[in-house]
Amino acid sequence: MQNTKIFNTAFSSVYPHYIQKAEKKGRTKSEVHEIIQWLTGYDEQGIQEQLEKRSDFKTFFEQAPRINPNTSLIKGVICGYRIEEIEDELMRNIRYLDKLIDELGKGKKMEKILRE
Repeated sequence: MQNTKIFNTAFSSVYPHYIQKAEKKGRTKSEVHEIIQWLTGYDEQGIQEQLEKRSDFKTFFEQAPRINPNTSLIKGVICGYRIEEIEDELMRNIRYLDKLIDELGKGKKMEKILRE
């Protein structure tokens, strides 16, 4: 998996697509934020700061307060790759976020999405 262009892509340029995907399926921006907070440890202010700074995905995840220890429970295929087989930590974290947003769009309950 060599698509490292995403590493330098601004999180703020992809973020509206996460919101749009959720809202198109009847979900909310606050649920997207709940997922981001669960995954990264950012609070609302931290998310806003990253959006305002136009941080790229690499910076966004490097500066995350803490990656949730339960991410290993996120399994499956996203963008043609099995998440648990992705070796690069940054790419795996990006795909975790993609997978969680997909699950939200598919109507899964938040308890299941957040692996509770």
